[in-house]
Parts: sequence; structure tokens; C-alpha cells
Amino acid sequence: MSHQPVAVVLFNLGGPDRPEAIRPFLFNLFNDKAIIGLPQPLRAMLASLIAARRTETARRIYEKIGGQSPILEETRAQGKALKAELEQDGEITWDVFIAMRYWHPTVAEAMEAIRSFAPDEIVLLPLYPQYSTTTTASSIGSWKDEAFRQGLSAHATLKCCYPTELGFVGAQADLIRAALNRLSLERVRILFSAHGLPQRIVDRGDPYPRQVAATVRAVIEKLEDLQPDWAICYQSRVGPLKWIGPSVEEELRRAATDKVGVVIVPIAFVSEHSETLVELDIEYRALAKKLGISRYERVPTVSTHALFIAGLAELVRDAIRTHSESRSILCTTPPAECVCEYRA
Repeated sequence: MSHQPVAVVLFNLGGPDRPEAIRPFLFNLFNDKAIIGLPQPLRAMLASLIAARRTETARRIYEKIGGQSPILEETRAQGKALKAELEQDGEITWDVFIAMRYWHPTVAEAMEAIRSFAPDEIVLLPLYPQYSTTTTASSIGSWKDEAFRQGLSAHATLKCCYPTELGFVGAQADLIRAALNRLSLERVRILFSAHGLPQRIVDRGDPYPRQVAATVRAVIEKLEDLQPDWAICYQSRVGPLKWIGPSVEEELRRAATDKVGVVIVPIAFVSEHSETLVELDIEYRALAKKLGISRYERVPTVSTHALFIAGLAELVRDAIRTHSESRSILCTTPPAECVCEYRA
């Protein structure tokens, strides 16, 4: 029996896979118009300057985790788990491809592999649960440009965001509950940490902080029986611009003043990388110790948690089901919250 071939594309940020890749990775990052809005060639000139200035700092960061980012390995593990989950559906031949925004495998490399697979359908699935113009929109813009360049004709359906998807929320709650159970006799505050954004991006209508808040509300509902103390905060600020807050540093200082321990949750990251393994595990832990915080516990990312992978699989299946009825774009939140612009 002939099985319909369907390709699933997992989009992620990417990261340097060796020390020599750090500078070109940074250049690619800052040469993205979603990050720096200058026209070319000014954007490339500034990106080159920033990359040169930040390479040594970034090198020291990556040295703390073996000299490279683990994000590709993590994403491959998620792709393998997702494929295994999807293969329970016997009438479809599934394959999962990885498209990194700023390093290899690039969108172009992923698309070449997809063309060899020759799928009837493509499901685009960013590993960014909360939509932002700097992440999801940037990745999909790159996909659209490359699809035009390579002449890819297969229909592609986008699941642009899923901040309150049941599997994702359930996996987060499960990991947090396990941490709270280990600390049952201690006063702790849950700090939900997300990657920050410059305030001006949010002022232009980016829904990211609203979607982060929606995720947190859904997780807290799952933990309602524990009546946890909690707060949302943001990390990874760079440069002189005003960023959304409060920052992790501010919340750690408040926790120290209130004499409570902290359980820090990477609520917008689904895989381990430098922001979790260095910022959360090393830098903020050191600050917490300096501030006299009695307990600092970091909850792992959802990674290949069974509930999260099952949730991703359901998003993919829903994309296929919905496309059989309509060619419209798919989005798990209202357009006013998500602004999906991609059309196949």
C-alpha cells in the first residue's frame, strides 16, 4: 500500500558547533533584519563589527559547556522522538528535518534534503512555543525566500505558535512539580524565565510577552493545588536599549530580600543551550549564592519529555487534518495575538 509522504520541519535558532564557528554564527544572527533593521549593506557592516567585538566573550561562554552549543544534538533528539511518535500513524510516511536559523543545518540545506524526500505535504513547526517576530517570523521569512529560490512546490502548513498547548504545558508542570516535591519543606518562589526582547519590538506589537504570560498562567493552573509563589522574568539582555522586564537579576534580588529560595524555569526554551546551561546554571546560580539565597533549583527544559513530544505530534496531525478541509494558515491563537502571514 502506498503511503503519503509528509515532511515535518523543526525550526530552531542553531548554535556554533565548534569554536571557529562562533564568529560566523554571531554574524548571521546580527545580519538578520529581524534583529537589526538597517538596510544592506549597513546591516552587514554593523553585524560584522558586533560579531568581531563579541566573539571572545562568546568563546568564553561556550568554553564552559565544551566549546560548542548542544542545541543541534538536542533538536535531533526531539526530531527522532517526534518521528517515532508520528510513525504510530500507519497511513503516512513521516520524516523530520531540522532547519536552523543562524547555523547548520541551514534552511537551504534542510530544503534540499526535503526535496529529495519529495513529500506531498510539509508541516512547519517552530520550536518556539511563543511567537515573536525575532524568532518564528524570522525563520518563516527565511523559509519563504528559500522556497522561492529552490522552486519548492509542495504545500506547506505552518503551526506558528502553541503557548498553551496541553502537552507543552503538561510537561512544564510535571517538571516543576517534581522540583517542588524535592523542596517540600522549603519556602521557594518559581521564577519563570524567558529570553528578553527590546521594549521597542514589543511596542511595535510583538505578542511574545503576552504569550509567555499565557503559558505561565496555564502552567500555574496545573499546579493550583500547590498554591505556588511565582513571578515572570526575562534574561539574556545585551546592548544599551531598554528591554522588557523584570530581569532575572531583579527577581533574584527580590527573592533574597523576601528570604525565599527560587525554582527557576526556562519557560520559553524547549532545549538546553547556552542560555540555560551557562546563564541559568552558572551565572545566575552564582548571583543567587552571592545574594544569600538559600536554595537555587533549576528545572530542566521540556526537551524530549513524553508529554511535550506527544503535544508536538498532535500539532502536526492537526495540521494535516485541517489542510484536508482548508488551505488556510494554522495558528493556535487568534490572529490578533499571533499575526501569521505565511501562505503556501
